[in-house]
Amino acid sequence: MTLKLYSYWRSSAAYRLRIALALKGLEYETVAVNIAPAASEQVTGEFRQINPQMRVPVLEAEGIRMAQSMAILEWIEETYPAPPLLPDNAVARQQVRAFADVIACDVHPLNNLSVLQALRQDLGADDAAVATWYADWIRRGFTALESVAIANADNAFLFGSSPGLAEVCLIPQIYNARRFGLDLGPYPRLVAVDTACLALPAFQKAGPENQPDAPRKS
Repeated sequence: MTLKLYSYWRSSAAYRLRIALALKGLEYETVAVNIAPAASEQVTGEFRQINPQMRVPVLEAEGIRMAQSMAILEWIEETYPAPPLLPDNAVARQQVRAFADVIACDVHPLNNLSVLQALRQDLGADDAAVATWYADWIRRGFTALESVAIANADNAFLFGSSPGLAEVCLIPQIYNARRFGLDLGPYPRLVAVDTACLALPAFQKAGPENQPDAPRKS
C-alpha cells in the first residue's frame, strides 16, 4: 500500500505518526506543509482541499485521506497490526490509551500553535505569559504521567518491554518541553523512557531534525 504523509517537521502530531510508521517498518512519501506563522501553508486553498480543518498531519493511503493523529494511529494499528502498539489485554490497552490521551487531549491541544497565536492576538498575552501558559499545561500532564510511569518502573518502557502508543505520544511532547526550556528534573522516569526510545533507530528516523523539510545547518 502506498502511503503519503502530509507533515511539518516540528509538528508533534505528525511526529507521532512518523514514530508509529517507523516502528511498523512502513515506508511513506513525505509532503511538507510549512505551518510556521510566516508561511501558514496549511490555510491555503490547496491544502484546505486536502484537510478542511487546515491542520497537519494527514495520511493518504491509496487515495483515501485521513486526518487527526490519534484516529490515524488507530487505523495504522488495525491495518498493520505487527509489531503491536497496544497490549493484548483489554485493561492494559485502556491504561496505555489513557496515558496517551493525557498528552493528546489534555496537554497538546492547549499548547498548539493556533492556541498560542490566539493568546497573543486575541488576548494580548506577551511572550512571558505565553511561556508560562505553555509550561503550566505540560507540568500538569507530566506530573500525573510521572506517577503512572513510576508505578510501572519494572518495565523497560512505559508498559512493557517495547515502546508502543504511550511512547508514540510521550516522546514528541518531551521534545516540545525541551524546546521551550521546561525543567524536566521532576520527571526522571519519563526522561529515562525518552532516553531509551531515542536510542532506537525508529525514533531517530522520526526525529524532527531528520525530516526532509527541517532547516539544514550550514
